[in-house]
Formats: sequence, C-alpha cells, structure tokens
Amino acid sequence: MDSPVWDPVELVSRDAMAALQTERLRGCLERVAGRVPFYREKLGAAGIAPSDIRSPEDLARLPFTVKQDLRDNYPFGLFAVPMDDVARLHASSGTTGKMTVVGYTANDIAVWAGLAARALSMAGVNRGDIIHNAYGYGLFTGGLGLHYGAERMGAAVVPVSAGNTRRQVELAQDFGATVLCSTPSYSLLIAEQAAESGANLNQLRLGIFGAEPWSEEMRAEIETRLGIIALDIYGLSEVMGPAVAMECPAKAGMHLAEDHFIPEVVDPQSGEPLPDGETGDLTLTCVTKEALPLLRYRTGDLTRLRRGRCPCGRATARMDKPLGRTDDMLIIRGVNVFPSQIETALLRAEGLAPHYELRLERGAARMDELTVRVEASDALHRNPGALSAAGPGLAAALQSSLGLACRVEIVAPRQLPRSEGKAARVVDSRRM
Repeated sequence: MDSPVWDPVELVSRDAMAALQTERLRGCLERVAGRVPFYREKLGAAGIAPSDIRSPEDLARLPFTVKQDLRDNYPFGLFAVPMDDVARLHASSGTTGKMTVVGYTANDIAVWAGLAARALSMAGVNRGDIIHNAYGYGLFTGGLGLHYGAERMGAAVVPVSAGNTRRQVELAQDFGATVLCSTPSYSLLIAEQAAESGANLNQLRLGIFGAEPWSEEMRAEIETRLGIIALDIYGLSEVMGPAVAMECPAKAGMHLAEDHFIPEVVDPQSGEPLPDGETGDLTLTCVTKEALPLLRYRTGDLTRLRRGRCPCGRATARMDKPLGRTDDMLIIRGVNVFPSQIETALLRAEGLAPHYELRLERGAARMDELTVRVEASDALHRNPGALSAAGPGLAAALQSSLGLACRVEIVAPRQLPRSEGKAARVVDSRRM
C-alpha cells in the first residue's frame, strides 16, 4: 500500500458497498421526495417510490438532473433544507447562463472535509507536509475544499490562492512547501517562474492537480519540470467540490468516493447506462448531502469506470482521467476533436513547450479551419533548422491522430498567454 487508508470503507467488498449505497439511496429519495418539489414531481411522474429501490442498478429508473435544472431553479429551488440550516453557499461560473448555486449544511461541510482528507491521504500527504494551495478561494470550491481537508488531517496549509506567481514561488521556496495543489496549467507557470528566478523548489515531492482536463503527456511534463509525483483529483461544485475522486500513487484511475456519490457512465446521446470500460457521460447521485442532494447528475465529463481491486489495495470504483467535457468537444469539418487529443500530440513532439492555443475560424467557402499555435522551447528556438521542420512534423502528427488537416504556428518562447486559473485553450471566432 503506497498510501494509508483514511476510512475502512475504501476496502470493503463490492457487495458491502452495494448494500451501503442502496440504503443511502433510499434515504436520499425519501428526503428529496418530501422536501424538493422539483424531485417530488419528477419521481411521481416516473412512478418511483423509495421502497422500489432494491440495488444500485435501480438508479437507471430514476430521472436525470442536468445543469439547466439548477439554473431553472436559481438560486435555492433545489435545496432540501430551509435556509436557516444552510451554513455556506458556493457558485460555479455563469459564463453560459445563470450561475449554478450550491448550498452546504454544517454537516455537509464536515463530510466534505473528511472526504478531502481521505483524498489527500490517498495521494500520500501526511501530517508533516506543508501544502501550498494555489487553487482559487471564494465562490470556486477548489481552494476551500482542499484547505479544510488539509486541516482535518493535520497538515500545514498555505492558502495562497491563485495569482502573483512570482510571490507564490518565493513563498513555496521560503516555507519549504512539499505539496503543490493547483490546476495543471498553473503548475507549469510556477515551474517556469521558478526556473527564470533560480528558485529552489527541491522540497516539493507531490502535486495534486485538477479542475481542467490534462493528458498523460502533460503529467510527464509537470513531473519532469518540478521533480514531483503528479496526481489527479476530480470534483465539481454542483456535486460537492474537489475530492469526489482521487488518484493514488498507483496511477490506475481515480478512486471515487462511491459511498457518497454513486457513479454511472451513460451514453451522451441516449442516456442509456454503459458497461464498465466504455466511455460516456459521468453521472453522479449524491446520497449523503443534506442541502443539495442531486439525483443522477449529468456532469458532462467523458470518462469510463473500472471495478476491481487497485494495486494500492483499495476496492472502490475508479474513473479514468476525463477525456474532456461534452461541451468542450470541437466539431471541425465533421470531425469530433477534444483539446486533450491535440495536447497529447504536441507534447509528444520534441522541442515544443506545453503552452498552446487552438484558433478556429471560418475560412474560404465557409469551411472550418483550425490553427494550432504552440511555443517552441528555448533550445528549439535557437536551432533554425529544427524549428523549420517542427511545424510540418506536428501538422503531420495531428493529421494522423485526428484525421484532420490543420495549420501549425510555432511561436517564440513565452509568447502565448498564461493562465493563473483554468487554462483558456480555445479561441473560436466561428461563434463571434
């Protein structure tokens, strides 16, 4: 076992987990049917009562919840407790509509802290660690979620939030940070700033990265630049926040906290449940949340599930790194493309930096055109011959992997914008 088990439930058999999930699902249905008009109507229309639930497989009989349902019931229409019992409110981005508001009772926050502590422990964090927490604090759940988990397990946490990267590097060095928590793209900005300033971050040994899709090639880049083990964490504000799932050092998928969030993968078009091993829309049912219990919430994250005991010894279901989101998928001349696929190809190419931008335009004859802009490394930029060959080489690799011709523009080092939060990779002028 590479990391200690925080909660014995991580080791229980599939039958024991199914029994616990069934019991908690029935209780959840009783709460929402009695307290949330939206679900009372949905369950009534489907003709389902809590007593009808015999196993987790009965989830397929329940109605879905989607993000639009939260917006339609903005701000508190899906809450299952009175506002007097709500201890905290968070909200997610409203860039494509109303913000989605989530509420927590005091017990919800306590459960969340315990799950975040479970996730950190699974990653290998211990009481002696100093955690540099560069996730954003505020309405975004990332910073506070891991903050309370670190405090619950007794580790020291530095709540630096995002931004002011030069100062971040200075603090990480001076405080002797051993664990870095941030988005994967921001960790590369920290690595770049540390290299430029000559800072010594050798005490860093572990990174916990999430909030945006990132490839195995990006993991290798981060591990090389920072000299750490880079692990993936998963969460979303509508369900709870970070620590819905966490990768252990075996790197064999992220362990879902399925005693609190029952996972399914469904076909993105039909909504039919898919067997383990097939890629689809991750769907989660929150069976223990008091303020905002959600039934079959369609996350929009594309992944697949695995069962069976992990090399680390845990028996909980695991999810693969999300390929991307259903709404992140780009359709270019009839070809479905995810930014993570392009990231994989460019990070396999020698001499390119892990900073890129995808530009989509409507070209001649109203045909879609994709331009991949990527930075050269310092070494490549100093080698004109290799630099001139890098663009055609990457274009050929992208056409081979995507089945799509695109333009490649290799720019000088440090020319593309950097993000201190979630990276904005796509500029789609077709929608402008």
